Amino acid sequence: MTPFVGELIGTMILIVFGAGIGAGASLKNSYSNNPGWIVITIAWGLAVTMAVFAVGSISGAHLNPAVTVALAINGAFPWADVPGYIAAQMLGAILGAALVYLHYLPHWKETDDPGTKLGVFATSPAIPHTFSNVISELFGTFILVLGLLFIGANQFTEGLNPLVVGLLIVVIGMSLGGTTGYAINPARDLGPRIAHFLLPIHGKGDSNWGYSWIPVVGPLMGGSQGAVFYKAIFLGEVTETLWIVLGMNVTILLITYAISKKQSTSLNNASKAA
Repeated sequence: MTPFVGELIGTMILIVFGAGIGAGASLKNSYSNNPGWIVITIAWGLAVTMAVFAVGSISGAHLNPAVTVALAINGAFPWADVPGYIAAQMLGAILGAALVYLHYLPHWKETDDPGTKLGVFATSPAIPHTFSNVISELFGTFILVLGLLFIGANQFTEGLNPLVVGLLIVVIGMSLGGTTGYAINPARDLGPRIAHFLLPIHGKGDSNWGYSWIPVVGPLMGGSQGAVFYKAIFLGEVTETLWIVLGMNVTILLITYAISKKQSTSLNNASKAA
């Protein structure tokens, strides 16, 4: 099996289990309906663990464009392989979402709320606020990449590493996931969102493309920042890449802050007019 196929299958496994718990937890007439946030976060953690067990020895089990880019920034992964890995991750995420759709086929018609159906595939903010939502995805992915790097610096009994990585996902979900649903992975959100757009889901609404850039940009920002932070603080290697990444991220945050201020002003004006 090639690394491309490994990343495709690994990301597909991740989404089958991850979106699968989302479907079981939220679609009507499912035996696993409404199990609670703790069950959902544990299932996502185990989804990552199973995917890493499956393809870790083949592709390294990045399963996440933010991780792939972060490793490339740190010089631990060749930039030439980044586009292929991201393409595989996106295709795997779309295929995984399509399989979940087929598995729960009769439940889509039983579920009335279009937002619930979209929530099986993609994330959305608990409180829509552009700047805060970007910060949430940035910080969650910063912790993810930082955690992956310091976990990787330790020696584990053979086979234990994927379990520890899964626990990292669980604790991120439990502690930081309540704001935006912790996409922390552009492929995990954008791939299934594309599947939602393409699939003939009964009674679906729009795919909320207006929000879709946040679970892509935020994780890429956070992952890159986590990579250069680890290299500078943990390894003591301060390079110009640190300042380039920091400068880019600060610029993007200033732009999103200005967008949020403009949105807030427009809402206030609309409220006064009403």
